[in-house]
Amino acid sequence: MKFTDSRIADLIVSRIREMGLNLRVMHVCGTHQDTIVKNGLDVLFARCNVEMRQGPGCPVCVTPPKEFEEAKLLAKKGCILTVFGDVVRVPIEGGSLADLRGEGCDVRVVYSVEDAVKVAKSTNKNVVFMAIGFETTAPSTASVLINEPPENFYVLSCHRYVPPALDALLSMGELKLDGLIDPGHVSTIIGLKPYEVLTAKYRIPQVIAGFEPLDLLMAVFMIARQLSNGEAKVENEYTRLVRYEGNQKALSIMNSAFEPCDVAWRGFGVIKNSGMKIKKEFQGHDARLAFEDELKVIRDKEFKEPVGCRCSEVIRGLIYPQECPLFGKVCTPNRPIGPCMVSIEGSCNIEYKYGRLSLRFNRS
Repeated sequence: MKFTDSRIADLIVSRIREMGLNLRVMHVCGTHQDTIVKNGLDVLFARCNVEMRQGPGCPVCVTPPKEFEEAKLLAKKGCILTVFGDVVRVPIEGGSLADLRGEGCDVRVVYSVEDAVKVAKSTNKNVVFMAIGFETTAPSTASVLINEPPENFYVLSCHRYVPPALDALLSMGELKLDGLIDPGHVSTIIGLKPYEVLTAKYRIPQVIAGFEPLDLLMAVFMIARQLSNGEAKVENEYTRLVRYEGNQKALSIMNSAFEPCDVAWRGFGVIKNSGMKIKKEFQGHDARLAFEDELKVIRDKEFKEPVGCRCSEVIRGLIYPQECPLFGKVCTPNRPIGPCMVSIEGSCNIEYKYGRLSLRFNRS
């Protein structure tokens, strides 16, 4: 089956329309947002009276300023800092991690945690890997930790669990949501069970979706069908890759190296048990412990968001990027003010990439 077949798309859309519902649905995945915007699905949804919002689905965007400041400080103290490409350009006080190179700091972009290990093996200097990502990428970091990395290799764990953030979002009640589209990548690792807890608690329909246009159309149809039938359950549209139990091997590796801890998210504040703390057995590679003395100067310091930036509201789905007064004017991919314009999974970056500098249709 072609996942872009327009005849099937028309059929799904007509079925959604026939149900005559007025829905607000949130998804929590940057790749979903790219598919939606690239293919104009949000315009199509609006014609079916379905309003689509993106939640905290970009790992770079939800990482708060303080964790970038930790990385910055370690680079200034002489560590080789290794990061993913879109992390290096996120604005923080005084510039970005990339700007540190002008001060003589060694900040390197890597494509995987394994690349960071290679850097450590090639030098006697201390190497810190700023580990950003959800359950999708955390198993790779965990695999390195449990396989005896070099003594001079350290992880600054900024990994996070998605379900606690969804719990926090729903408990805040800032938006009345009729359904959630759960992230396909994360779900390949965690399966369906963590979402069932949320549906039981909030009685909200959820559908795990793939990344093709028909995947997302079907996800909305399945949510609408649940509501029409008076149901609230977790369904799996992405059956070609997601299993009920998830990826047990990846989960086992991840749980071997990390344990839940309370951590702050940009736009949310502290969310209980949403962070991944390196377990005691591997604390020799925990950057926060190894460089505790260096980091203590910012331990209790607060770091503000960039002036005028509304990324925090974009991340919670309260506004669309175009509703931020900086969007497309002083905040662009070339000169980003906030992380949502930097990250390829950020809402602002995606809207800008496809040239949608203004709201061109009624989404309300």
